[in-house]
Amino acid sequence: MSAYGALYTIQNDPPAPSRSLDDLLTPEIKFVRIQWIDFINTIRYRVLSASYFRKLFADPNSRPGITISRGGLGLVGLQLTPGFDAVGEYLYVPDLESWRICTYAPGHASVMGWFQEKTPQPGKGFTTSLCPRTNLQRIEREAREKAGVSFLVGVESEFILMSATSPEFVVVNNADWATSAKMRTGSVETTVLEEIAQCLLDAGIELQLYHAEAAPGQYEVVTGPMKPLVAADTLVFTRETIYNVANKHGLRATFAPRVHANSCGSGAHIHVSVHGPSAAPRAADAAYAPSLTPMERSFLQGVLGHIPGMCALTLPMAASYARVADGIWSGGTYACWGTSNREAPVRLCGPPGHQHLEIKSVDATATPHLAIAAVIGSGLKGILDGELLAAMDCPKPIPKMTPEERVTFGVSNPPRLPRTITDARNALADDENLKSILGEELVNTYIRVNEMMEKFMCGDDEKDTARKLVEYF
Repeated sequence: MSAYGALYTIQNDPPAPSRSLDDLLTPEIKFVRIQWIDFINTIRYRVLSASYFRKLFADPNSRPGITISRGGLGLVGLQLTPGFDAVGEYLYVPDLESWRICTYAPGHASVMGWFQEKTPQPGKGFTTSLCPRTNLQRIEREAREKAGVSFLVGVESEFILMSATSPEFVVVNNADWATSAKMRTGSVETTVLEEIAQCLLDAGIELQLYHAEAAPGQYEVVTGPMKPLVAADTLVFTRETIYNVANKHGLRATFAPRVHANSCGSGAHIHVSVHGPSAAPRAADAAYAPSLTPMERSFLQGVLGHIPGMCALTLPMAASYARVADGIWSGGTYACWGTSNREAPVRLCGPPGHQHLEIKSVDATATPHLAIAAVIGSGLKGILDGELLAAMDCPKPIPKMTPEERVTFGVSNPPRLPRTITDARNALADDENLKSILGEELVNTYIRVNEMMEKFMCGDDEKDTARKLVEYF
């Protein structure tokens, strides 16, 4: 028997049953958080009384929603990104399919939504190309309609628990990877982790596991695979759960990509499996990845081909590039893939017939909907174009390969990942296919906002910059 572990198929993830407003607004729910996330990965919400939320849906001739300034998507701190101003509003329409009870905040529920135009626009209707959720939903729909393909996405959430961030960082412990010393019964960090786990389970989220990670005070929570839009929404909820439970117990949870200069950083690795119709064998690249289907090989090549530009969306902070380096198990800096190779940005995981890809060049400063859209959109492009896999399974890190080995495995001159956020933005701006996948207006707007965010996150000195990062993320 070659299979092992829990096996997932698209059939294991059936559509959630539709629920009416009466089903959702139970007597226990007093408040509803209408929640959104922007281009700088800031979770924002407005708290409505349950009775007022119900009124939004009372008139069938009126679209339910709240108005949000158009400038909100370009807001960085208190500054507006060039191209945004104080004029105009979106209607933010709640998506009841995203409803979750805030198990970390009794009496509250949260719901995501859609940024829409208040009045129909010629050729576009109510749709705006700048809505991260709408964009991800579109790519997911195109995959089904154009290729008969669906995806399951799971995410690892690494974070560090601190008891203080000023004047110095104080982490909750200094124990090592997977050690029991990091989860002693009765410690505040163990109490926090157990409460996070229970809150996720009570919210209906599949919690696979949590454990102690390698850096001081660092932990990881892993949730199960879901369809892309649901996975992105669930990641927002998971992070809110972690932030709020830690805060309740007097701690600060930070997802900052690099806190300790002499230890591991925190990532948010994305796991993706590809599900579609059987295809005829394809001999041209079969030897490069014999255990993958032609569709999976094309998806993999699509991701590898666009990973430099993708980094602007998946590694969006200057500090993101301090986490990703060769030789530290963070995915390395060469665009390649490998089976169980933690020095490759794309790692092949799982048993043959049930394999999936782990995208390691992602951290939690990235907006979930944009990062997942970039990954599955790039892979979908590879599928639609029938791209052939150009590199073989790397059995060891590329920097440790001889020139002859690089030629043998098809990585004699692999693209390098960007080494700074400026390089990543330039790669994204130059990637016409990725701009086509995500939408040129969204990409150009994102680049402007990201430039503004880079300036905003700069402190007076290196120490102040690190503190801003920890306190923001």
